[in-house]
Order: sequence, then C-alpha cells, then structure tokens
Amino acid sequence: MKNFTFYSPTFFVFGKKTENEAGHYIKKYGGSKVLIHYGGGSVVRSGLIDRIKASLDKEGIKYTELGGVQPNPRSGLVYKGIELCRKENVDFILAVGGGSVIDSAKAIAAGVPYDGDFWDFFEGKRIEKTLKVGTVLTIAAAGSEGSDSMVITREEGMLKRGAGGDIIRPVFSILNPELTQTLPAYQTACGAVDIMAHILERYFTNTREVEITDRMCEAVLLTIIKEVPRVIEDPDNYEARANIMWAGMVAHNNLLGVGREQDWASHGIEHELSALYDVAHGAGLAVIFPAWMTYVYNHDINRFVQFAVRVWGCQMNFANPEETAKEGIKRFKQFLTSIGMPVNFKELGAREEDIPLLVEKMGLGENYTRGSFVRLKSSDVEKIYRLAL
Repeated sequence: MKNFTFYSPTFFVFGKKTENEAGHYIKKYGGSKVLIHYGGGSVVRSGLIDRIKASLDKEGIKYTELGGVQPNPRSGLVYKGIELCRKENVDFILAVGGGSVIDSAKAIAAGVPYDGDFWDFFEGKRIEKTLKVGTVLTIAAAGSEGSDSMVITREEGMLKRGAGGDIIRPVFSILNPELTQTLPAYQTACGAVDIMAHILERYFTNTREVEITDRMCEAVLLTIIKEVPRVIEDPDNYEARANIMWAGMVAHNNLLGVGREQDWASHGIEHELSALYDVAHGAGLAVIFPAWMTYVYNHDINRFVQFAVRVWGCQMNFANPEETAKEGIKRFKQFLTSIGMPVNFKELGAREEDIPLLVEKMGLGENYTRGSFVRLKSSDVEKIYRLAL
C-alpha cells in the first residue's frame, strides 16, 4: 500500500424529507445569498424547488435561480452563472440535481472569485478560492456530491475535461433516496454504471497488497449488482434506492482509492464519446469499459481472475486462468445488457468513421499516455474504440 492522505469534509444528511433542511444547513455554513442551480423542469414540476425555497424563506436566506443545466454540462451556462453570482453578490451555491448540476455549480463557485477564465482550471491551473457549495442530490451516479472533482464540456471544440481539488468538495450534501424514485429505468441504469466505473478505475491497479480497499471495492460492486435489478423491477423500492445512493457517494469520494495507483483511462476515452454524441456518461462507459478490459486483461491476469471470482462468482479454472478472467468480463457485459445498457457503438449511436476524430480529440502523443494500469498511446485507444464496435 502506498502512502496517502485522505480528506473528506462534506457533511452528509441522509434520509426521507431531508431536502426540507436545506435552509438550515446553508445558514449553518454561512450562506446569506444563494444561487439555486438546477437542470430541467422535473425538479420544478415535482415541487422540490418550492420545498427548498420554503426552507430558505424559513431561515431568512435570500436567493436567486439558474436552471438549464444539461447532461454533460456546458461551459456557456457556467459563464452565465459566474456573471449572475457576481451581479447578485451570491456567497453560496446550492446544486439541486445530479452530477451534471453539481459539477456546473462547482465550476461556477470556482470561477466567481477568479480573475481569469474558469476554463484555466481545466487546463491545469490550481483552484485556490471558491464559493461554498451544497447539494440536494436527485440522481445516484456521479458521486460529485462527495468528490473533489468536476467535469465540464467546453462548447468551442466540444472538449470534455475534468478539474478538481479538495477545495471544491461540497460543504454539505443532502441525500434523500425518495427523490430518485421517479427516475426512468434507463437513467437509473446509467447512474449505476457510472458508480461501477468509479470503483473499477480504482480497482484495476498495479499496487500490491491493498486487500482492504480491494474488499471494499468488491462489496460496493456487489451491492450495485444486487440492488439495480430490484429498482428497475420496483422503482419505489426505497431501501434498494438508499443502498444505491450511498454506494454512489462511497464510490467516488476516494475512500476506495487511497493507498493505490488509480487508472482513469476508460473515463478519458468515454469523455470523447459523450462530448461528440451527447450520450449519457454511464451509457458510454458501458460500451468502453468491457472493451478496455478485453484489451488490457493480459497485463495482470490474476487481478482479472480475482474480479471474476469475487465479484461475478466465476469458478476458478486453475488449468487456464485466462478463461476465468475472460468469463468475468463476459459476465460484466451480460449484466450491463440485462439492465438495458448499450455495449457497442451501434447500440450507443456512435459511428466507426468517427474513431480517428475521437482519438485525435484525446490529444495523446508518443510521449503522453492515458491511464496507469496500462499506459495507453493513441494507437492503443484506437484499438479499444474498435473493440467497442
């Protein structure tokens, strides 16, 4: 196990009707003028925004609003949010929605006190100051409610990039599983794949002797495998929704990634798909991850065998461990199909003729690689895209 530091200061409020406490927690963390940031009309139509406003009114907290966040959140709305916050003297941002809304809120929060272009943070500049962010989560998926990261798509060139730092972790996050019960099955499944991918990016590591986090990763994966079919069958299953919602947070606040080298190649490869085609991130990951696994499993057969046996219940083939490893990948792919996810370019709506463009947009050269489990060059990425056909 490698040396590590772990800092996760977010205060979590979990359970039924907890969104009604938003005003209390904003006041507790010093907010006096709030930007309520959200996506489409569902949070308005459901009455969620009205309940949150009532909680702010109760605490005497002023607010303004900015809706319109899209999946794969765009830079244009971030610029608009920064301008609005400066004009209205906003000192706290409340994100009401899923990962896209939270990421957009984080980007606005980092951009308001910064003199330059907020996109500088997505090109390597360190975030040194930010407004405080709180969240009311409505989709279990990205884990942004507890993470130190955000992903934004810049409309110019349709570049999807990430940035982060502990300073952008939300100060509090309200997690009410009831708010996810109206999600369509497809969105629920996309979120589940995103959760699994966050674990797998950490699980496939070159670091040895990390049994504690291996076992924790496997436990959360097994939870998703059990609970997702239950909520697809019965969307109102609160207990299953609750397990998935907490799994989403645990998967990406880095508790499962400490002390071990992490990969993140598949996320980078998928980002180009969702930027170009505007597909759900989880759906793109369902296509890319099995292809990546197929390409790299020979790098460490034993780790893939462990994945197959411990997570998917495969029988160990001692005479031919490679067959066990391949069976684990096969069962993972079968699970994705069973919950309604695409597993190839055709099902996703991606095109073979766009592969050169997808590879080019990643910006990999001979001296710049993606991933750490196996360091991938442009030629490797192209082969993974082709395996995903």
